[in-house]
Amino acid sequence: MTLYAAYGTNLDPARMSERCPHSPLRTTGWLQGWRLTFGGEEHGWDGALSTIVEDPIDQVFVAVYDITREDESNLDGWEAADLGLYRKTKVRVATMNGEIVVWTYVLDAYEGGLPSASYLGVLADAAEAADAPVDYVAALRRRPCRSIGH
Repeated sequence: MTLYAAYGTNLDPARMSERCPHSPLRTTGWLQGWRLTFGGEEHGWDGALSTIVEDPIDQVFVAVYDITREDESNLDGWEAADLGLYRKTKVRVATMNGEIVVWTYVLDAYEGGLPSASYLGVLADAAEAADAPVDYVAALRRRPCRSIGH
């Protein structure tokens, strides 16, 4: 087992239980010194994709999972890490029980662009399902987005 920090759509416990059925939720916490942002519009989706970038004054809510090797491989496929769309990086998560080192995915593309309104709604719903603070979810719902695709 290895520890994985889920953000974005993977915050949704139902989505994670489908994608990683053998990997239990361990805790939630914050990636301090990181910011949720978007990029990768050039990949042809209906707007930009979620990612994180270092930012000394921001933080990102995450759910930490104990991931089995098999589930990690499945998740790599879902995130197109095996194709190079996302890459893995180590990060520190601040939890109620102290800091832990985990891995997460970072988009391998330039920051910029707007997500679609529907994608942003899925992100906010996922954060809400993961019991993110109300103000964090509300801030997600207020972010700029595309009302329609390209």
